[in-house]
Amino acid sequence: MSDKGLSRRAMLRTAAGAAAGVGLAGAMSGTAQASWFPGGRRIPQRMISIQLYTLRTLLESDLEGTLEAVADIGYRSVELAGTYGRSAAEFRRLLDRYGLTATSAHVGFDGADVNQLIEDAKTIGYRKAACAWAQYGTLAEWRDFADRLDDAASAFRRAGISYGYHNHDHEYQPIDGVRPIDVIADRTKWYNVHLEYDLYWVVVGGADPVEEYYRRFGRVKQFHVKDRGEDGGWADVGTGDIDWRTLFRRTWPGPMKQYIVEHDAPSDPLNTAKVGYDYLRNLRF
Repeated sequence: MSDKGLSRRAMLRTAAGAAAGVGLAGAMSGTAQASWFPGGRRIPQRMISIQLYTLRTLLESDLEGTLEAVADIGYRSVELAGTYGRSAAEFRRLLDRYGLTATSAHVGFDGADVNQLIEDAKTIGYRKAACAWAQYGTLAEWRDFADRLDDAASAFRRAGISYGYHNHDHEYQPIDGVRPIDVIADRTKWYNVHLEYDLYWVVVGGADPVEEYYRRFGRVKQFHVKDRGEDGGWADVGTGDIDWRTLFRRTWPGPMKQYIVEHDAPSDPLNTAKVGYDYLRNLRF
């Protein structure tokens, strides 16, 4: 093993030690006690992923070292948000090198060559993708967007890839009495467009994640597991005030889902990744 490889693993062990302390403190307070709940269901390792956007600052400076560290934490699956200047084939080789599989990706379709997006997905290997962002001021604009989304998703579906929509909080704020999230769900076909619920944003948007899950039962195939701190901002998974144990237990029926760790602006991205992975692996519900 090279000195470079040793230094990366030493760096990770340091981060992991710090994370363990944070995880223990979190487990002793609030809803994070779910980590120590005896018995119950457990999220399969293959369903635990991380949105690489969480680690973007590290990926930009050391792509290979960061992917190696992610694998060393225990992750086997990742969700992409770009390939950091590498081609699809180059990025796939890096994932293979570190034993990682891209199970999904955020890729925007508006203004993009959908056929090329599909070819890149096939090369990298993911079978789920999602539009990460849209925001409009009128229902007419949201309807037009939903129609375009459905058309793009239909092309992905024919290629064997499920294309979905990832929410923020504004989709839950009514426009003329109608929520944009309902426009998206009602105007797209269930077999074309799945839903990737960012659970933090569902909560911040004033909705009940469990109620929303059953409102669109069968279409929610991915969860962004992002916690909320006491100040209402982002928190490492298991250290905030979202009741994951109850939420996951009540949404267990239905299709198998990916549980994707995310934090939009972590101060220590590797620590955040470690805390989130350990929390989900230890959680019983």
